[in-house]
Amino acid sequence: MINKKVQQIFQNYDPYLLFSVIALSCFGLVMVTSASMAISERTFGMPFHFLLRQGMYLLLGFLIACIVIRTSIATWQQYGIFLLLIGLVLLVAVLIPGLGRQVNGSSRWIGFGPLQLQVSEFVKLAMVLYLSSYLVRHHQEVRSTLEGLIRPLIVLGVLALLLLLEPDYGATAVLVVTVVGMMFLAGMRLKIFLMFSLAMLTVMAILAISSPYRVLRLTSFLNPWAHQYSSGYQLTQSLIAFGRGGLFGVGLGGSIQKLFYLPEAHTDFLFAVLAEELGLLGVLAMIGLYIVFIWRIFFIGRRAQLADMHGAGYMAYGFGLWFSMQIIVNIGVNAGLLPTKGLTLPLFSYGGSSILIVAIVVALLLRIDYETNRREKNVHRLLDW
Repeated sequence: MINKKVQQIFQNYDPYLLFSVIALSCFGLVMVTSASMAISERTFGMPFHFLLRQGMYLLLGFLIACIVIRTSIATWQQYGIFLLLIGLVLLVAVLIPGLGRQVNGSSRWIGFGPLQLQVSEFVKLAMVLYLSSYLVRHHQEVRSTLEGLIRPLIVLGVLALLLLLEPDYGATAVLVVTVVGMMFLAGMRLKIFLMFSLAMLTVMAILAISSPYRVLRLTSFLNPWAHQYSSGYQLTQSLIAFGRGGLFGVGLGGSIQKLFYLPEAHTDFLFAVLAEELGLLGVLAMIGLYIVFIWRIFFIGRRAQLADMHGAGYMAYGFGLWFSMQIIVNIGVNAGLLPTKGLTLPLFSYGGSSILIVAIVVALLLRIDYETNRREKNVHRLLDW
């Protein structure tokens, strides 16, 4: 009976996406446990505090995904604008003293009972849902007129401004790349795309040097060893973890850097702990899983478009761009290739908001794949008839 149920699931939903999601979640749970035991013992008096919370969020994410997957993609797109308005309200609310929770100088979280929501994660989801519907409704305008492009860019500008006020430069960059990438895939002319890209790079460069703490991060990134006991401390500790890992690593649980040397070892810098404990082979295994994950997202989007489900296709493309950008930035930061940004690895790093939002996204992707399969089967029946 169980085997039959499992077989039906893999027939209705993309098996490669399911495999990569399950593998990354389990892999992440093991690494979060390993990286957090010391800090969990010191802070909470028990070594498995973060393991239990991560497991709870994964279970809650699974339950939410079971609900989301039963709702049609058309319904999600219909309410995309309302979700975006909710996201806008939350972005304003998180900046209000007493409502927003401040951590490390940034107001990015808002509480709902025992849960803490990182608002930027919800906003990224809402923006993709809204824009995927907009690109279908205004397809010709996006392809041929500036007006069709300016409207979503105004929305993007408002969201980006509020994110920068938190401040959350990393989430802003991910959101901007996702939105512009979706519009390009929807038919934005290459000349306009290049102009917008140049303008965005210019604005981001100005923002990068406009704030003292960002300038400090940039100079520390360029020469971390010159600031190894101050602003470059986190990056140098991450690089030490990479150096200790070698080809095979020091063994699961054997990391030295996670013992209060490397800050945020179980969240933003979990990849460095992975490199230290499992070495290059572990790093390549994890990157391989992410390649499969991203490949299947874009594959699902392409299939949806070929089945004349353009809104669903744009939605999948948006999710693929979002996750690709976030994965590249996190790995780049850990390896010292990019300046430090507070972005987690989807399905891998510790973080309740990230897990719950990713669970919703995965459910939407599986729903797109399910609806595409149904559309293709109906077409085949008509042709056979």
